[in-house]
Amino acid sequence: MDLSQALTISAAGMDAQTKRLRVIAENLANQDSTGSYPGANPYRRKTTIFENVLDHTSQTETVQVKAIVADPSPFPQKYDPSNPAANPAGYVSTPNVNSFVEMMDMREAERSYSANLNVMQASRSMLTRVIDLLK
Repeated sequence: MDLSQALTISAAGMDAQTKRLRVIAENLANQDSTGSYPGANPYRRKTTIFENVLDHTSQTETVQVKAIVADPSPFPQKYDPSNPAANPAGYVSTPNVNSFVEMMDMREAERSYSANLNVMQASRSMLTRVIDLLK
């Protein structure tokens, strides 16, 4: 594998993790969003699915976001009879977003992004040294 392929792979990894971080940010921003009328569903958590893809220009396997899908887990119920979305029993469906899980996902995405960035920096440094040797 040459250094340009390493740069391509790292860039694809950074792009995929950036998209994952956007989804996590959306989940955290909507963790308190309930429906506006009784029976309305609140915000549903989203997750990111990755896939390997052959990059035809560099002939390398890279990663990309395959899909952003809704989490099918049930909505937690909270007793709040004053909420406009409360059912006749006074319970409101709340988003299925757990901030602890989102923070752990964010930390994992951050570490993956950082690892790809380190590979990219090392590759660029090696390319710079090769160019300096050729002068």
